[in-house]
Amino acid sequence: MSRLPTTPFALYWCSRVLSTLAQHMQSVAVGWQLYTLTGSALDLGLVGLVQFVPMIVLTPIVGPVADRYDRRLVVVSCHVAEAGLTAALALGSLGGWLNRDGILAIVALLGVARAFENPARAALLPGLVPLSRLSRAIASVTAAGQTARIVGPALGGALYGLGAATVYLTVAALYILDGALVGLVQSNEPTRVREELTADSLFSGVGFILRHRLLLGLMSLDLFAVLLGGATALLPIYARDILATGPWGLGLLRAAPAVGALAMSVVLARRPIERNAGPVLFGSILVFAVATILFGVSTSLPLSLAALGVLGASDLLSMIIRQTLVQLRTPDGMRGRVGAVHSLFTGTSNQLGEFESGVLAAAFGAVAAVLIGGVGTIVVVGIWMYRFPELRRFHLSA
Repeated sequence: MSRLPTTPFALYWCSRVLSTLAQHMQSVAVGWQLYTLTGSALDLGLVGLVQFVPMIVLTPIVGPVADRYDRRLVVVSCHVAEAGLTAALALGSLGGWLNRDGILAIVALLGVARAFENPARAALLPGLVPLSRLSRAIASVTAAGQTARIVGPALGGALYGLGAATVYLTVAALYILDGALVGLVQSNEPTRVREELTADSLFSGVGFILRHRLLLGLMSLDLFAVLLGGATALLPIYARDILATGPWGLGLLRAAPAVGALAMSVVLARRPIERNAGPVLFGSILVFAVATILFGVSTSLPLSLAALGVLGASDLLSMIIRQTLVQLRTPDGMRGRVGAVHSLFTGTSNQLGEFESGVLAAAFGAVAAVLIGGVGTIVVVGIWMYRFPELRRFHLSA
């Protein structure tokens, strides 16, 4: 098996680990601190909303920025901003002046920084490895990210015992180190011609996707499949009312999808999907739907954990196929704009999927909501297989 290039990719890989670790440590601290201050579940929901809104508003802007300017500098600038904003959370915690509105305002600004960071970071990776090794590189980065997703909340929770400011200062330091690593990355990106910023260029990422049915089908399939399959939003209900466990059980349930995703990403880093990616994609989403249904009807904690592990693994498999195809089929000069739209699709499906699950659970109960989502995902797969036949037969090759 051929090896990935070491120096540029290793720097990128390490920076991705630090970034994911910092975000999840910060998320635990923000959620705990805000809930301690207000005791409001709605405020916890607002944390996600105020980060999601900038993604929607800034999508026409962040893509062209990633395509016109040095992507490393864009990512580094975002990390410097994130470090400064996190330091403000630390100072506010130490000074005792940080309140609900202050936390939400800073979190919203963090959402702005990440809206610029995500498409630039994603578009940077294809310049670090041969395109023939891109799928393996994405799987390797994802495996590291999943590990950080598991470790980050636990580490953030442990450090919170020393005070919120301790977590925030640690996170700020991680962002600075992350930015330094990205700044050292030497990319093989071609020189890009800076287009004049016009209304057409701002929305050219959307136009590119609409002109390429394969990408349109791929992103819309993910949007609706994840939108309907948002069972993880109801984990607190399952932990307390259905599985009769305490907070420890909820922690296990939340970790299970990440553990499954980590296992799958390790496998794909060694055995990437290249041929028959279309059938594998549809198969992974069908497995995701069946795992969702199995979780929905389970009243056993071990069975529920197993179902969530399979759910996380299948979701990760479809995500890597999607990310690889988007990068391979998009010219370098368009990767930022297309990546911004892709991030919007992904963010919309995750956020609205949780909202959809909550609405259905309020109307019909948690079990019915999960079952409706799982069956709906199977229906979506059938419709997309018929409407986008090109999705059934594509391969992943440079």
